[in-house]
Amino acid sequence: MATMATMKDSHDETSSERATRFVYNGNVDRLRQQEYPNLQDTVYLDHAGTTLYPASLVELSARHLMRNLFGNPHSNSSSSQLSTRRIEDVRLRALRFFKADPDDFDLIFVANATAGIKLVMEGFREYQGEFWYGYHRDAHTSLIGVRQSATQHRCFGDDQEVADWIQSLSYSGANSSHDQIGLFAYPAQSNLNGRRLPLSWSGRLRDVCQSVRRNIYSLLDAAALVSTSPLDLSDHSQAPDFTVLSFYKIFGLPDLGALIVRKDSAAPLSYRKYFGGGTVEMVTCMNESWHVHKQDSLHERLEDGTLPIHNIITLDVALDVHEKLFGSLQCIASHTSFLANELYRKLSSLRHANGRPVCTVYQSSTSPYEDPSIQGPTVALNIQNSRGEWISNAEIEKLAAIRHIQLRTGGLCNPGGVSSFLGLQPGDLRRNFSAGQRCGNENDIQEGMPTGVVRLSLGAMSNIQDITAFVQFLEEFFVDRQCRPPTSMSVLGADRNFYVESLSIYPIKSCGGWQVPSSMAWDIRPEGLAWDREWCLIHQGTRAALSQKRIPRMALIRPRIDFEWRVLRVRYDGHLPPPVPAEITVPLSSELVPIQDSTSQRISKACSQSRVCGDSVSASTYTSPEIAAFFTAALSTPCTLVRLLPGPSQTRHSKLHLHRSGPPKPPARPKSDQPIPGAFPPTPPPSFTPTATATPILLSNESPILIITRPSLTHLNETIAATSPNANLASASVFRANITLAQSSPGTGIPYDEDKWTSLRILHTPPPSQKNLCTSQQAQPQAQSSPKKETTTTLTILAPCRRCQMISINQETAQRTQEPFVTLAKTRRVDGKVVFGVHCCLDVECGDDGEVGGAGTRIRVGDRVVVARKGEGEGGVI
Repeated sequence: MATMATMKDSHDETSSERATRFVYNGNVDRLRQQEYPNLQDTVYLDHAGTTLYPASLVELSARHLMRNLFGNPHSNSSSSQLSTRRIEDVRLRALRFFKADPDDFDLIFVANATAGIKLVMEGFREYQGEFWYGYHRDAHTSLIGVRQSATQHRCFGDDQEVADWIQSLSYSGANSSHDQIGLFAYPAQSNLNGRRLPLSWSGRLRDVCQSVRRNIYSLLDAAALVSTSPLDLSDHSQAPDFTVLSFYKIFGLPDLGALIVRKDSAAPLSYRKYFGGGTVEMVTCMNESWHVHKQDSLHERLEDGTLPIHNIITLDVALDVHEKLFGSLQCIASHTSFLANELYRKLSSLRHANGRPVCTVYQSSTSPYEDPSIQGPTVALNIQNSRGEWISNAEIEKLAAIRHIQLRTGGLCNPGGVSSFLGLQPGDLRRNFSAGQRCGNENDIQEGMPTGVVRLSLGAMSNIQDITAFVQFLEEFFVDRQCRPPTSMSVLGADRNFYVESLSIYPIKSCGGWQVPSSMAWDIRPEGLAWDREWCLIHQGTRAALSQKRIPRMALIRPRIDFEWRVLRVRYDGHLPPPVPAEITVPLSSELVPIQDSTSQRISKACSQSRVCGDSVSASTYTSPEIAAFFTAALSTPCTLVRLLPGPSQTRHSKLHLHRSGPPKPPARPKSDQPIPGAFPPTPPPSFTPTATATPILLSNESPILIITRPSLTHLNETIAATSPNANLASASVFRANITLAQSSPGTGIPYDEDKWTSLRILHTPPPSQKNLCTSQQAQPQAQSSPKKETTTTLTILAPCRRCQMISINQETAQRTQEPFVTLAKTRRVDGKVVFGVHCCLDVECGDDGEVGGAGTRIRVGDRVVVARKGEGEGGVI
C-alpha cells in the first residue's frame, strides 16, 4: 500500500485541522516516473474524462493474455470454460469492490455508463402503461436523454426541489393508477464542478414509495464519483435500484462499464423486448415467433452477444494494480481532496494589479472544498481580464496546449449545470445556437458572456506540481501585473505609404503556400485570390477536411501553379515510400481534361458532401487512386483531394463575426481606464464596417483574404527577441497571409495600425512588357500589347484575424514550436482572442470597370496601397 504524508508534512500548511482532513500521497512523484511515462513534461487535468493507466497494468495484462487461451464463453471447450470462469470471478470481484453483496445485487457488463443508462431506459420504455421520468439539473446528457422515451418528464432545479418532491409523495396516498411506472435519475457527483449530491435520496425514495405503493425507482450515475471516491452499497435497503459507472474512469483501462442492479428492483428490466446472442434458451423463427429467456441470472438475460472477454480479464488485473499502487479509493479520495482544496485556494487568490479577481470559480454554496464528503476534486471556472471582460475558453485551451496542459472546456455535456451557473435561459441558448455557437467551436463568447467553462479535474496520479504548473500558466498569460492608463499613439509623421511586398496563395487548404512571382498580375475575386484554397484534403472515412493544426506534416505538401502545362503540381518535401511518385499533377481547368502522364491518367470527379470548418460543402472529389495514394502516404492518414470551384452555386460564406454588417453588439464594456494586458496599441478595436452582409469564400477558414503588415511583424519579432532571446523569430509564412504590406521607408510604420483601418485601395499599373497575367478563367498567360491605365482595387477590412497554435508550426520543417503564439497571447489579445493581421474582402462596387474579375481586380507585387483609417482620410490625419 502506498505510504501517505499529511498535508502539513508535504506542503507548508498551518491549519492542523485541515491537515487531518486531507492526506497527500507522497509516493505519487515516484509512481509517476515508474508507472506514467506519458505524463513526462505534461500536466494532465482531465481525469473526469478518463484517468490514466499505469505501465504495469498494460504489461501485466498483455502478459496474462499471452499466457492463457481465452475462447468465446458460449461454448463447452476448455478455452471457453476458462473465459466463463474468469468472467464470473471478475464480476464477483467488481461487486465486492463496491461492497455490494452478490445475494442482493447483480452486475451487468456494458460498454460504459451511458450504455448502462440506455439498458435501463429500454426496460422502462417498453412498459405497457405510462412511464414518468425525473432527473436532476446537474445530470449528464446521457441521463437527460432518457426523457425522450418517457410519457412525462420533469427536471428538478435544485436539491431542495428533490427533497420536497420525495416528501410530497408521502402525502399523495396510494397510487390510484397502477399502470404508471417512474424512474428518478441523478448523478452522485456533478461532472461539471464536482459537487456531490445526497446518496440518501435513493433510500428515502424507496421508503416513501413502499409506504404509499408507488412504483418509482432510482437510477444513480456514479461514473464521476467512483473515479476518485469509494461507493458503498453494503446496505442494499438504502442503495439505488440501478447504478451505472465506467471502469476506465477509475483505472484508465479497460474500456468497460457496469450496470449494478438491486435484484429486488429488477422487474422493470424484464419489460425489455430485445434479445440477442446467448440471452435466450430457445427461439423459433419459421411458423411462429416464440422464445424463452435464460432464467439463471439477471446478467445472463441482459448481456447481449459475446462479452468483451479481454476487457473483463484486464479489469481483473486493473483491480490488482490499483490496490498495489494506491491502496484504496479512500486513500485516493484523501489525496485528491487535498489537491482540489489547494487548487481552489490558489485560483481564488489570483488578482490583477487593479484588484479584480482573475478566476470565477463555479462552486455551490453548500459544497465547500474544505469538505470532501460533499465536494469532489473538480474545479470549474472562467477567467476575466483586468477590465472584467471574459476570456474565451477556446483561447485558454489553445494556450494550454502550447504549455502541454491537458484540460477540458465547453458545456461538458452538462447543460443544466452550465445554464444555472452562467445564468443562461432556454431563449439564450437558442439565440447562441442561431449565432453559430456549437459544442467545441470557438464562438464561446456570446453578447459578452461565456457559454461554457474551463474544467480542471484531478486523479490518483495528480501531484502538487500539476497545481503549481497550472497556476503559473494563468499568471503567465492571464494575470495583468501592470495596470497603466492607456496611451494614445500619434500618427503624425508616420509613413502611411504602403506597397504590396508579397502575394501568396494556398491552393490546397492547410498545405504549403506558393508565392506569386513578382512580375505576375493576379486576379482578386469576391472569393479571394485566384486559386487560393480551391482544393482541400478530406479524410476518406469522415469526409472532414484535414487541418495542419492536427497534422503538421501538411506544411510539407508544396503545391505550385504551372501555367505552361495548365496544372497544379504537388510535391511532398519528405519521405515517400515507393512506388508513390515524388510529384502529382491536377488540371487547373474546371473541365475534365485527361493528363497523359504516369501519375494522372485516371482523373475523374464526382460531387459529394464534405465537412469544412463545420460547414457541409458539396465538393468535387478526385477519385484517382494515384492522388489518394500520394496524399495518404505523405500524411499517414487515409485521405484524398476535393475541389470547390467558384461560381454562382457557391454556398460557403465568411464566419458570422466577419459579416460586414457585424454581429450583435455585446453589452457596453465596464467603464475603466485600464488597457487590455500587454495590448499594443492599448485597446485595438475590431473594424466592422456596416455596409453589407456575408462574403462568399471557398475553402478558407473565415474570410476571402488575409493581410499582414511588415511593421507589425517586425514589432512582434522585436518583442520575441526581448522576452525570449533563445526563441526563433517569426517568419511571415507562419501567418499564412495572402497579402503582405510593407512601407516605402522601413522602420517608420506603426505596428498594428491595421487594427484601425476601415479599407484600403491597391493601385495597379500594368507595365507595357508584362507577360504574366493570371486569370482564373484561362490558365495560359497572355501578353499585353500596350500599357493600360492605373486601376484600383478596393478591399474592405472585416475584423482582426483570430489566431491559434497553428502559427507556431514552422512552415519549412513542420516542427511545432511555442513562438510566436506565446508572445502574441501575452501582447495581442482582443476581446479574449489572440489576433494578428486582418481579414478583408473585395469591394466589388468600387471597381473601375464595374466587372467582377475584370482588369480592375488584378494586383501584383509592388503595387501602391492607400489605407483609410477610422476617423481619418486616406494617408493621414484629418
